[in-house]
Amino acid sequence: MNADKLMHKMLSPWILENLNITVLLFDEQLRLQYINPAGEMMFAASARNLKGQQADDFIHCPDRDLSEIFKQAVEEGAPFTEREMMLYKLDGREITVDCTVMPLADAEHRSGILVEFQQLDRQLRISREEHLISQHHAARDLIRGLAHEIKNPLGGLRGAAQLLEHELPDPALKEYTQVIINEADRLQTLVNRMLGPNKLPQYTQVNIHQVLDRVRSLVQAESGGQVKLALDYDPSIPEFLGDADQLIQAILNIVRNAVRAAGHEGQILLRTRIQRQFTIGNSRHKLVAQIEIEDNGPGIDPDILNKIFYPMVSDSEGGMGLGLTIAQSLINQHRGLIECRSKPGETVFTVLLPLENSNA
Repeated sequence: MNADKLMHKMLSPWILENLNITVLLFDEQLRLQYINPAGEMMFAASARNLKGQQADDFIHCPDRDLSEIFKQAVEEGAPFTEREMMLYKLDGREITVDCTVMPLADAEHRSGILVEFQQLDRQLRISREEHLISQHHAARDLIRGLAHEIKNPLGGLRGAAQLLEHELPDPALKEYTQVIINEADRLQTLVNRMLGPNKLPQYTQVNIHQVLDRVRSLVQAESGGQVKLALDYDPSIPEFLGDADQLIQAILNIVRNAVRAAGHEGQILLRTRIQRQFTIGNSRHKLVAQIEIEDNGPGIDPDILNKIFYPMVSDSEGGMGLGLTIAQSLINQHRGLIECRSKPGETVFTVLLPLENSNA
């Protein structure tokens, strides 16, 4: 196979649209001619909006002048690779990439370049997500085992206290048996809460923005309208199969945590975006809804950030640490995942929901 045919095969639309690597094609004036779906996801912008822009209009590197590098590649006709390059996305976030630039020329000797960005942050994210999923499964199996061992003696203890209550000659002594019964019931309730949701999702067509609007209404009602809650919705997110009640419960648990962290004087933002060709753990999905709950509170203690989804782990005084565990379980039932990043003044919980749900 000659080079032209090989390049044609490499640039097959089907192959490019299913690559995880960002692929950009620029003409000789460094105007964007093509960007694949992975590139749209990386820059958080559509191909329609980016096409025709100059390279330095949307690719920002704090350390290097990429336009000069690209021009040099066109002039010299030599490919090159730059490792661990820092880029700024259009929303201001930093990402780390490996960059490969390959000069191209067509039959009429017009020049252009093919640019590939391999996002290193993505590999780290996938590894972190796989760890988070395995962590959640291990914690769930451990809790189920402990719950089984605790429930049996609790039932016997409560039953014995009830029998003893009927045999006591002095009614005043029944106060003590009632303490035993009430405490057994309290422990039973706690164990049930630790086990999380015990019913399967009831799938119907769900509009994620209706879910978020319901959460917003509940939070505003609970706070007497004192919470400042802003919305930034992506209207392109389609409806999908899910359990609206479970999704409301999961997101409500996260938003309540944000309200406690930020206080009534703080600010909370609900943001939605759609991601294409997105990987959650080790599963790749064509479309994923990304819901971010951001608050400007003091942030989460770094010592517990990696354990925040464990049961009985809480960053707030008096909290039982079950809300996020239950939320993670509910989102996992939808084949999704909740992630968290935090620093003082900015805590973001990200809910990832596949829009094609084979479980349904």
